Amino acid sequence: MSQVRNQLVIYDFDWSMADQDTDRWIFEVNSIALRRRLKDNPDNMQWTDLVADCCEKLHAAGGTREDIENALRIMPFHPAMIRAIKKLKSDSVPNTTLLCLSNANQVFIDTILEHRGLTDAFDEIITNPATWRSDGLLQVRRRIDPYGPQHSCQIGCSPNMCKGEELEAYLKRKGSEGFFDRMVYIGDGKNDFCPVVRLREQDVVLARVGRGLEERIKEEGAASGLKARVIYWAGAWEVEEVFPKLGQAESGEWFQDDM
Repeated sequence: MSQVRNQLVIYDFDWSMADQDTDRWIFEVNSIALRRRLKDNPDNMQWTDLVADCCEKLHAAGGTREDIENALRIMPFHPAMIRAIKKLKSDSVPNTTLLCLSNANQVFIDTILEHRGLTDAFDEIITNPATWRSDGLLQVRRRIDPYGPQHSCQIGCSPNMCKGEELEAYLKRKGSEGFFDRMVYIGDGKNDFCPVVRLREQDVVLARVGRGLEERIKEEGAASGLKARVIYWAGAWEVEEVFPKLGQAESGEWFQDDM
C-alpha cells in the first residue's frame, strides 16, 4: 500500500476518548434522583432534551456551575489515552488531524479537554451546543434544531445529530485539505456505526469491545457494506499501543495479527 502522509483521526468522546459517559456522570456525582430520572426517562423525552431538563432541575435544586465542572474534572480519563493523543499529534509522520465527533455537548467536552491538557490537539469539536447562563444554569441544545430541517439518516442516528452526515460535512468544509490518505475512527456506541460504514478500504475502525458499535459491526457490517478494517480494543492502553503503528509507512502491515 502507498505511504500514509496525511491522516484524520476521529474520536467519539464518551466511553471512547474518556472512560465514562459525561451525561450520566455529572448526575451520579451531583444528584442520584436526577440520575434515576435519566435512566427511567418517565416523560419519554429525546435524550439531549432530557439532559437539558435534568440540568435545569439540578440548577433549580441549588446545583452550581462549579458542581458540574468539578464533576467533569474528576471523571475517569485514562492517562494512556492522554499520552496516545499527545504523541499522535506531535509526530510529524504521518501528519495527523484530530476531530472529535460526539453526542455529548460543547461544555462537557471543552471542560474535560482543558483539564487534561488536550484542547489544542483537536482541529474541531462537533457536538451539541451548550452554554452557561449568567446565573450558572447549563443550557444544552440539540445540534439539529427540532423545529428546523432534519437529517436524512436511515441508519439509526438520533434526532439531534447524524454522525455520518456530520463527518461528510466536515470533509467538505476542509475542501482540498479534506483528502486524507487514511481515516481512523475510535468509537464505542451504536450511533458510531453510521460514520463507520462511510469509511473506505484504507481506513481503520477502533471499536471498543462489549458495546453497541461492536454489536452493530458484527450483526450489520457485511450487509451495510462496511469496507474499513476493524480492530477491537478494551482498554486505553491498547489504543496507545496501536497508535504508533499508524505511523508506519505501509499502512496494511500491522493488521494481520489483529484480525
